[in-house]
Amino acid sequence: MPTYQARPRFLRDFKSLSVEQAAAWDKALDAFIACLRRRSFEPALRVKRVQGYPGVWEMTWAADGRATFEYGEELHPGEPHIIWRRIGTHGIFRQP
Repeated sequence: MPTYQARPRFLRDFKSLSVEQAAAWDKALDAFIACLRRRSFEPALRVKRVQGYPGVWEMTWAADGRATFEYGEELHPGEPHIIWRRIGTHGIFRQP
């Protein structure tokens, strides 16, 4: 099972999401975890690297919903460890 942690900034960002945004995030997160297990991301999540920030990735969870993350050291051999960095709108890319 993939493991994760959230940076303090992600947690602060998350508290700012609307109820609708949080629901969309939960749905996308389920899909993201399923993709991690399959080791293949579905195109709808638009997972890609963030330009200019080595090691930082982004995923799309709504029309204007983005989350950034990085891969951390595996806690369980063979299972990815995700470190969530930011969540919100395109505005998070000023400091991903």
